[in-house]
Amino acid sequence: MAVRNLYGPGVRMGNWNEDVFLEEERMRDFLEKREKGELLIQRNRRLKKNLLRPMELSISQDGFVHYGDKVILVNPDHARGEEAGMFLEGDMCLCVSPDEVKAQLCDELEVPCGVSAVQTTVPTGRNTFTILSDSSDRSAVGQVLRYGQSFCLGIAAGLECKTANEKLVLYHRHTNRALAAHRHLPLRTYFGKEVEVAAHTHLDSHRVEKPKNHWMLVTGNPRNTATTMLDLPAPPTDDTRAVEQAMGIST
Repeated sequence: MAVRNLYGPGVRMGNWNEDVFLEEERMRDFLEKREKGELLIQRNRRLKKNLLRPMELSISQDGFVHYGDKVILVNPDHARGEEAGMFLEGDMCLCVSPDEVKAQLCDELEVPCGVSAVQTTVPTGRNTFTILSDSSDRSAVGQVLRYGQSFCLGIAAGLECKTANEKLVLYHRHTNRALAAHRHLPLRTYFGKEVEVAAHTHLDSHRVEKPKNHWMLVTGNPRNTATTMLDLPAPPTDDTRAVEQAMGIST
């Protein structure tokens, strides 16, 4: 008697039952994590959303910068110096730049965190800093930040001739090196191609800090909350005022 073949495409062999259970367990685990928002892609999106969310800068009513103010730190546009090769122009803004691998695994900004400079002056979560006192004294909030005082920059993941747009040189307390934006050194970050920022003092022949060490603490525009003090036109000089008065067009 001929023996009929008992095996066909529909017959399961080996540890097929275990494979089915493992697949079902993986699916349950996936659905549970998705429900709780614990998937890597969900964490990644939350972090990016927080870092790129629009922010409002502090409005300076007296023309000064104060402890507790929310500002952006801008390296003003300047001409190319001795740098060779690529050179990015325009105002460059200091931004936090999280590690790309850690950013994929966590929905919160881990510290310590790197920084970079990018061609934007739009306040977002990653470039809006709060000026903090270097001590635990909370009474400093609201006080004017004066020349020579030490301060810290924390991050949460206009009067004519009296503005926050003055150029500053920021020195690192422990190394006594100035903050610099290296426009000729591109940096690949979690957000794309940006510019390297480092603590290095660049001096010219007169022992004066070069433009790459110049920064501005920029507050919001009191006339338009959607813009910054950088968007205000430069105040007229004394010569310009004299010409306007002579022509009868002064305001």
